[in-house]
Amino acid sequence: MNIFKTTYTTPHGTVPFDRITLADFKPAILQGIEEEDAEVDAIVNNPKFPTFQNTVEALENTGETLRKVTDVFYNLLSAETSDELDALAQELSPALTEHSNNISLNKKLFQRIKTVYEEQAAKGFSELDKEQQRLLELTYKGFVRSGANLNDEDQQRLRAITEELNLLTLQFSQNTLKDTNDYTLHLTEAEDLKGLPPSSIEMARQEAKDRSLDGWVFTLQAPSYGPFMQYCDNQELRRQMYMARNTLCTHDNAYNNLEICKRLINLRLSYAQLLGYHTYADYVLEKRMAETPQKVYRLLNQLTDAYKPVALNEMEELRHFNQGDFSPWDFAYLSNKLQQQKHNLNSEMLRPYFELSKVKEGVFGLATRLYGITFKRNADIPVYHKDVEAYEVFDKDGSFLAVFYCDFFPRASKKSGAWMTSFCEQWIDSDGTNHRPHVSIVTNFTKPTEEKPSLLTLGEVETFLHEFGHSLHGMFANTRYRSLSGTNVLWDFVELPSQFMENYSTEKDFLNTFARHYETGEPMPGELIQRAQNARNFNVAYACMRQVSFGLLDMAYYTLTTPFSGDLKAFEKKAWQTAMVMPQLSGTCMTVQFSHIMAGGYSAGYYSYKWAEVLDADAFGKFKEDGIFNQATAQSFRDNILSRGNTEHPMTLYRRFRGKEPSIEALLIRNGIQ
Repeated sequence: MNIFKTTYTTPHGTVPFDRITLADFKPAILQGIEEEDAEVDAIVNNPKFPTFQNTVEALENTGETLRKVTDVFYNLLSAETSDELDALAQELSPALTEHSNNISLNKKLFQRIKTVYEEQAAKGFSELDKEQQRLLELTYKGFVRSGANLNDEDQQRLRAITEELNLLTLQFSQNTLKDTNDYTLHLTEAEDLKGLPPSSIEMARQEAKDRSLDGWVFTLQAPSYGPFMQYCDNQELRRQMYMARNTLCTHDNAYNNLEICKRLINLRLSYAQLLGYHTYADYVLEKRMAETPQKVYRLLNQLTDAYKPVALNEMEELRHFNQGDFSPWDFAYLSNKLQQQKHNLNSEMLRPYFELSKVKEGVFGLATRLYGITFKRNADIPVYHKDVEAYEVFDKDGSFLAVFYCDFFPRASKKSGAWMTSFCEQWIDSDGTNHRPHVSIVTNFTKPTEEKPSLLTLGEVETFLHEFGHSLHGMFANTRYRSLSGTNVLWDFVELPSQFMENYSTEKDFLNTFARHYETGEPMPGELIQRAQNARNFNVAYACMRQVSFGLLDMAYYTLTTPFSGDLKAFEKKAWQTAMVMPQLSGTCMTVQFSHIMAGGYSAGYYSYKWAEVLDADAFGKFKEDGIFNQATAQSFRDNILSRGNTEHPMTLYRRFRGKEPSIEALLIRNGIQ
């Protein structure tokens, strides 16, 4: 019996990673496809008149086996992959895409859904509660947006587009990971390490030892690359690292993504225009809070008008500090020096107070203080890598709430960046059983060495809080339908819970609960906290314009009305020119490694980070008014935002929590712009 077809006997029915082999995936996926095909056929051939229960709700509950195996398969593909798993993903992608298309383009199935929708609309949807109405609306519109109304010839074209899209996004991600892993900077002279902090040197020594090399090895993984660019005195070595990072996937080798990106852009345009939309952005934004490209550009232009003059002043201050112009590989280095001069602060000063185990205590403790939930490590829950930790989460009444996995450290088998995901989403079945979620956060934090534990930067603490905010969105989910549960919300709303949590990173009352020196146990001094607070808006305008530039690049690609055939590098530099505050270098290219907009679901959606930042600044303003640990305010945030998923429009949920719609002013005030 395939492991995925068994009932798991692990705690809380968690995935038995210790019993899963590579050979289990393909047969389980193929069997899952067959089972869901049969379930859909049963709905289509039901002789009874279509109803919400026998059609829409029945469709919601199909595909249990396939979901069970693909949730594991695709999460491992990101967090613990291998050449064999990559190859299997390429092999199975066409079958999975065809299966998805067979459902979304099933004319008889759509006709039943359409009948239910029109019947209920004629009755004002009075027979359905709000959650049922939402599921019906999203199911019906989802089929329309997937091509259910197209003729047979156009549906065949759509099938071909989606199949190629899925294959190319896989290839894009695999190329990016492999090209990142292929580069190392191997140093053997101690002179080259001048300026680097001991933590960075120790990590590089450990990396070299792991590779059976003498000296020190630096990589393009964030915990290695970031400190190197910030502290290394050797400008030439900084240049080498910068150029390696910013020319990834542009070289004449198997990992070049230039043509793949062009093809992805054009396939998405073809998909949208086949469905009757002017651009791919028009197609995407129809299901976003922003609604139209014009509203996205309005936000990006508002931010540019407010922040760019300040960002230019920040750059001028840096030039004055440097006594002349500087190159992009000098920016992090000089900024660190200037911040140290202005605020007597750099990230290494804070590291000793952010030992990972203490940060976990602080973040978990924050959730306890706000929501009353508690975390208990359970070593009996299987994990997919020795670095992964598994926790049981209990609600304030002591009832089981969720399983929570933490996967903190970089490795060659893991994508760069940080994300939250689920191995099992929350839903309530027909007999009333509330299936609780199993959620995970995956990061690339500073690894421990033989001499020191994992000591985080303030930026890494913010990342922890960010992904933990996503996980709370998943853990608190309490909806009837899985597809409406947890983080399955409109894309420009999903970042609110995560970015909201970042606000705590420099709050004194929060830091006092856990920030202790890893050697002495002394709490972080109040004046050091004050310096961190004073420095929080250091170069804030530059950081904003960097995000705006990414948003402009994303929108430039996906508001094209004709296929792209030009020079990708030149197009990129023109697209984000209005947001640039530093010179752009020829040969560099962000697009070919920009997983968010090419392979990560943020196509025509990168603006979401700034959109949600407006929301999170406004929402945290409520906590500042009431007290940052106010449990009544936290309960309202949980009830109206974190637990409701996609059961109502997000602006309805937000207004219910805040009592008003958000405005950009709260963000401008927080950043010291206004």
